[in-house]
This record gives sequence, C-alpha cells and structure tokens, in this order.
Amino acid sequence: MRVVIAEDLALLRDGLIRLLQAHDFTVVAAVDNGPDLHTALTQHKPDVAVIDVRLPPTFTDEGLQAAIDARTHLPGLPILVLSQHVEQLYARELLSDHTGGVGYLLKDRVFDIGQFIEAVRRVADGGTAMDPAVISQLLARQDNQGPLAQLTPRERQVLAEMAEGRSNSAIAGRLYITEKAISKHINNIFTKLDLPPSSDDSRRVLAVLAYLNGR
Repeated sequence: MRVVIAEDLALLRDGLIRLLQAHDFTVVAAVDNGPDLHTALTQHKPDVAVIDVRLPPTFTDEGLQAAIDARTHLPGLPILVLSQHVEQLYARELLSDHTGGVGYLLKDRVFDIGQFIEAVRRVADGGTAMDPAVISQLLARQDNQGPLAQLTPRERQVLAEMAEGRSNSAIAGRLYITEKAISKHINNIFTKLDLPPSSDDSRRVLAVLAYLNGR
C-alpha cells in the first residue's frame, strides 16, 4: 500500500516513515510543506495520505488545503489527518465533499501503534477513522434540527461508534447489546437519514459523514 506523508517535524516524520514501513506500507514521498505535498499527491497518486493540518509556509491549514485541492484532481483520495488539537473547522472541511476514506486523529494517537495502523488501513479502504475527541466536539456543535434530530439517544450512540470505524460486533460488545439489536439500530439510522438501500459499507460511510457534518 502506497503512502504519502506530510509532517514538518523531522523526528515525527521519520518516525511515521519507519512505523509504516515496518507494517508493510510503501512510503512513496515524505514532505514537510504544503506545496510539496500537493505535488507529491498529484504525481504519486497514493493509496492514502497521512498529513499534518499545519504545514509551512503559513502554519495554518496548508496541509489540509493541499490535500483537499489534490482531491479535485484525484476524486476520493483517502486522507488521514493528524492534528495537535481538535480543530473543528478543518475536520468539517475535510468531510464536506463526502468522497473517499477520511480520518482525523490527534497526534498522540500515533503512540498507540495498533490503533494508528488500523486507522491508516481503514481510511485507505474507503472507511472512516475519527478520533473520539473530534466526534465529541463536532457533536457538541450540532443543533436539534434536521434528520439527525430524529435519532434516538441509542441510535446516536451507535452512529458515534460507527464513526470511529467499529464493526457491528465490536459495537455490540461495547454497548452490551446483541448484534441483532445493533443491525436494527443501524437500519433505523439509514431510514431516518434517508439513505436508500445500497451496499452496507457505502451507507455506513454516508451515515457517518452526515453525522459528523451535523446534517
């Protein structure tokens, strides 16, 4: 699996390279600024990009904007964002086009190697990998209007677990209910969010994106 990394801190960038290579990823480019990131993404067309939001030269949103712009040329490009803090505006902007795998993790999650590698693979496969802290803050900003307002507290709980990328069996174990009950809640979520029958994986991603965007 081919990866592009964008991180301006040399030690962390080197650590990400070594970590991913140790888990059978091929790092095709590792850059430290926004312009080079855009070039690397469009030239290499990686299976997934792991990027820092804030990169030179402005240290504002260079990394995210380069990735979003690259998606206009490479629709559905999977992007996993690493950030020092939860930055709601950037998280919502990343999710706004509803295409391709997306993830948003705080940088300290990298130290949980298993969780980080799983997140990279999930995003590369077109899924979502959202940090619980990101979910909590995005949810806190949502109002009580629109389709999401129709969800019961349990359905919102199930959807939050889906946003973290968990399977039905994993959600059932965490919520101490049966997989059959989880399937029923998920079907109710699809209905209330007006997501017509298609592949379950596709509807799961759309439901999660609708949830995180507060629609």
